[in-house]
Parts: sequence; C-alpha cells; structure tokens
Amino acid sequence: MNTKILITGAGGQVGTELSLALGHKYSNDAIIVSDIKELKTNFKSYLLDITDANRLQEIVSKENITQIYHLAAVLSAKAESIPLKAWYINMTGLLNVLEVAKVNKLEKVFYPSSIAVFGDSTPKICTPQHTINEPTTVYGISKYTGELWAQYYHQKYGLDVRGLRYPGIISYKTTPGGGTTDYAVDIFIHAIQGIQYTCYLDSNTVLPMMYMPDVIQATLQLMNVNATSITVRTAYNINGMTFTPAELHHSICKIKPNFEIHYQPDYRQKIAASWNHSLDDTKAKHDWGWTPHYDIDMMCTDMLAKLENSYLLK
Repeated sequence: MNTKILITGAGGQVGTELSLALGHKYSNDAIIVSDIKELKTNFKSYLLDITDANRLQEIVSKENITQIYHLAAVLSAKAESIPLKAWYINMTGLLNVLEVAKVNKLEKVFYPSSIAVFGDSTPKICTPQHTINEPTTVYGISKYTGELWAQYYHQKYGLDVRGLRYPGIISYKTTPGGGTTDYAVDIFIHAIQGIQYTCYLDSNTVLPMMYMPDVIQATLQLMNVNATSITVRTAYNINGMTFTPAELHHSICKIKPNFEIHYQPDYRQKIAASWNHSLDDTKAKHDWGWTPHYDIDMMCTDMLAKLENSYLLK
C-alpha cells in the first residue's frame, strides 16, 4: 500500500513545516493537509473541523489515508481563556482520530504532546520520562489525558500511535499560535525590526526550547523507526536547549547589540513557572537515536538570517 498522509491542523507552526518535510520525503501527492481555515498550500487540502468525525472519515476514505499526523489543538495560553471549548476540541479531536485510525486500520498515528503535561510537583531539572504528572492548565490536562488514550489504543487495539513531548518551539515561517513560549518567536521579529520588546515572562524564567529543524528531525525519526524499537507509547521526552528570556536576549545581542528588552509578566508567567527546565530524553536517544543539532547561539544566528527575508516581516 502506498503511503498517504493526512495532517490535521496543518496551518499551524509545526504543521506548516512538517508538511513540507513529509512532501520532500514522500511526494507532494502523498500529503493531504487540513485545517479549520483555508490554507495557501501546494498540497491537496481540505477544510476540517477535527470535532466532526464524519468529515474526518470522509477524507480518510476518499484519499485512502494510511497515516495521520494529528496536530490540531488549542494551545496553552489561548486555552486558558476558553477552557471548556479547548478541552472539547482537544479531546474530541484526538478521540475522533484514534477511532478513525482504528476502524480503517491505519498504519500509524502521530500525536504530539507537550511539556505542559508537567506541573509544580514534577522534578524541574532533567525531568524523568516517567514521573509525577499534575498539569495545571487545561492544555496540559488535555495533553496528558491524550497520552493515556494513545497508550490505551495501542494496548487495547494494537494501533501504532507515537508521540513526543514538544518543548517550546521556535521557527521563522509562521506566526505564534497562542502558546506560552511564543515570546521566543516574537522577540526575534522585534529584534529584526529594531523595536524594543516587552516580554510577558520574567527575565529568569527557565524553559526547555527547541528550534524547528530539530522538531521536524525528531518527529520524522520517531515515525520512521521500526515499531519494535518503541518502548514508550504515551509520548517521549525530547530535550533541545534550555534558556531564560534574558539568556536569549544576550545571544541575540551578539548579532543585534542595540536590541532592548523589558519585562512585564502577565498570566502566562504562572503557566511557565509550573513547567520544567529540562528533560531526561535517554529513552528517545536509546530507542531511536535522538540527538538535537542546534544550541542557542546557532539557533539565533539562523533565525535572524532567515527572518530578514521572511514574509512575517512584510
């Protein structure tokens, strides 16, 4: 059977770049993208409200889908303003994907989780793969519940569901989508424009982050490995780099020395303070060879160079 991949939430930060990477790996014809809004894309696309199970089934049947990358979700900061709606979208969407995958006997499902599954009681430094999970946001609660559903569908029905706990993600191709770590994209846009940045987190807020090329690499690595190598069926910890807003500002100033930042913490500070600082990704390294490429200075150099020609600044 030929590989045919459906990406939900394809217009988001990860979906935009993951669709291109998958198109390069397979072919553009093998990739079907979907979102709740119209997409400007070279791939065949569908409007899809992920809470509509019938519409999802229609697309899977019509396109002979063999794999789903389920990225559609309401992110952390936005979800706090619409908790019940966010829970409904995040959980109903996932269960629709899992059910459709089970019924249609799909080869694989990718379900991204998040560092939001951790909370104040979780060890902050080198957070273990298996640890205390007491998330304090609706996004974190939905992601942790989703991890357990993913594991359940694998154990109960043999569905090959694979997941990663994404840290904060930095990229230059799309605008931020309502995450608590979005400052780490906004700050670069301000630096390029020569505008002072006001950060909504404290200067010393430590968070695990990852540059998009490493995110895509980790996702493709996990999905390409033989199923027998996978020992975690909730979601793997993956570690990239750890820094504070002040440390990111310092690195940017190596290239943009006059760039200024001020701090005005808001409600997102409480969310960020509940999350961990770094992750123990030994399992990912052992099971499928995970190794990040970018550190903070490499990432800053690349981000600033790429943003100079990005449509985000036009």
